[in-house]
Amino acid sequence: MMFLKQKSNIGYLFNKCNSIHTFFCFQKLDIYMLDKDFNILYVYKNIKPFRVILPKRNVYYTLEFSSGVYNFDELKFNIE
Repeated sequence: MMFLKQKSNIGYLFNKCNSIHTFFCFQKLDIYMLDKDFNILYVYKNIKPFRVILPKRNVYYTLEFSSGVYNFDELKFNIE
């Protein structure tokens, strides 16, 4: 999402990532932090640019989306 000025409908999954920064992101982001079994541990919505989310325990995956593009009450994954 870095350097993008318009909202995108693409999300990013970061493997083995328990912290994130929004440096050089010119839009607000929604962040979901998941454990190894893809259970949601932390949700951060409308994170402003140039912020840092410090490392969190038991987080293995981090999902990043443009703020408000997706509204998840509960994420479900089908992993094969």
